[in-house]
Amino acid sequence: MEWKDEGIVLSARPHGETAMIVTLLTAAHGCHAGLVQGGQSRRRQSLLQAGNHVEARWNARLTDHLGTFTLEPLTAFAAPWLSDPEILALLASATTIIEASLPERQPMPRLFDSLIALFSLPDRSLWAPSYIRWEMGVLEALGYGMDLSCCALTGAKDGLAFISPRTGRAVTQSAAAPYHGKLLPLPSFLCGNLRWDESDILQGLDLTGHFLSRHVFAHPQNRRLVPEDGTLPQARQRLAAYYKNRFERAVAVA
Repeated sequence: MEWKDEGIVLSARPHGETAMIVTLLTAAHGCHAGLVQGGQSRRRQSLLQAGNHVEARWNARLTDHLGTFTLEPLTAFAAPWLSDPEILALLASATTIIEASLPERQPMPRLFDSLIALFSLPDRSLWAPSYIRWEMGVLEALGYGMDLSCCALTGAKDGLAFISPRTGRAVTQSAAAPYHGKLLPLPSFLCGNLRWDESDILQGLDLTGHFLSRHVFAHPQNRRLVPEDGTLPQARQRLAAYYKNRFERAVAVA
């Protein structure tokens, strides 16, 4: 059995003395693992960085075997950001979310394209809000999308300010008044506002994190990355902590 495809490196784990087990998100074959012989060598380690875009050839004797990968570089997405902890944290969280949430070997071409688009952003200031929109896309692709089309109570399309944590439907500021303490804030940049700050990013991460924990990771696909039901992967928790620390520093300075 053999196929050739594009892939994004999600993770690489040592196997034996010299090999690595590499997991890719591929364009046509979904989340797929394979063995890379000699993957622990210095020459190979740069190729196997999470987030790299590669050309992959997979072969195995039977379709249900682990098989082996032969990889060639296409785009080193992480390379321009190696000195930028914010972008590296976003990149690490995205690759971990994909590996932890997707069933193995199920084609998800829209998520592959969206990950390529996220990693291709040249403007660092757009990464954080784009990442949150990307997580919303992951939720939608897995059947847990939020409805921001109109207010669940009044039908109004403007002034959306909150989300129901149970239904994922939006509510306006005025309609939310009786339920204010039970709703999740909806950052305005998700409704078209072109300005945002650390508070908005934190609210966005809390919003998508709630639905990821409630639905996607309630029964996780990957127990190595999400050992406890209803928790977020460590890389995603570190991302939220990064922005929380940045927000607290900004408040302290102000």
